[in-house]
Amino acid sequence: MTAPLTDPPLLRVEHLSVRLAGPAGTTPVLDDVSLAVRAGRTTGVIGESGSGKSMLAMAIIGLLPEDASTTGRILLREENLLGADARRRRQVRGREISMIFQDPLSALNPSQRIGRQVGEILRRNGSGRAAAARAAVDLMTQVGIPDPAVRAHDYPHQFSGGMRQRAMIALAVAGDPALVLADEPTTALDVTVQARILRLLRSLQEERHMSMLMVSHDLRVMSHVAHDLVVLYAGRVCERGPTRQVLRAPRHPYTKALAASVPAVRTKSDLVAPLPGAPASPLARPSGCPFHPRCALARPRCATEVPALREVAPDRWTACHFAEELA
Repeated sequence: MTAPLTDPPLLRVEHLSVRLAGPAGTTPVLDDVSLAVRAGRTTGVIGESGSGKSMLAMAIIGLLPEDASTTGRILLREENLLGADARRRRQVRGREISMIFQDPLSALNPSQRIGRQVGEILRRNGSGRAAAARAAVDLMTQVGIPDPAVRAHDYPHQFSGGMRQRAMIALAVAGDPALVLADEPTTALDVTVQARILRLLRSLQEERHMSMLMVSHDLRVMSHVAHDLVVLYAGRVCERGPTRQVLRAPRHPYTKALAASVPAVRTKSDLVAPLPGAPASPLARPSGCPFHPRCALARPRCATEVPALREVAPDRWTACHFAEELA
């Protein structure tokens, strides 16, 4: 059961901006991003490569590069994590917020057995060695790893891609976190395995009443998983709102173009229309609305004035000067 929408969000990101240092100065990778994740619900973050999706997840869990500069607030139950010291951020990771990384083979320790890695999270939370080993096998059972008592002694390279992702999920939920960040958790898997992993995440979320923020470039995944959707383009929020409403009636040209390029989220009579042009680079972000060079609705105003994110209907937000024309 999901929390009532009147309840305060578990996580709020408010006006978050992130800049990374480079040879030519600092590069803005996130610009004034705001969103919320409610208890027991999934917020999806969608966008093309380079939109800042993964950087957003890294900012939330506190794994940005040391040279990153940030402004804004990341509030977990009203505690501003951006103002927390390194010790507090380490306490939050794994216990209150955990992460499922895109590539489990590089995220898992290649020199440690899977059972030991899962058990280590449990030992950090106070379990004894024997109890942690038993609980690790139980967790591996819950995430669908066959013969878990035997496979607990295997190393990551002995697992298939789908089984490694299941082990990564076991690691993520071992500390019983309130929020799980899933960064492209099914990208490297075939369609059948993708569906199984997504079903697993949904069932774990319902059983544990977890909140989840899922990052993906795949609108088909979001249409099945996310309750709420945030659309990013060039580090800025284009649109956000309930997923079904956003996909059925987009209020930003970029969202509309994304939906038009994916057959699974359109009716059978509609033709697929590839999204024209290339994504904006953070190193050379266009003036005004960053999407205007690719936008069918673009006017002179779009090239000079950055559109503010505004509420155009209850719980529907868009950053487009001409959103009313899309209604």
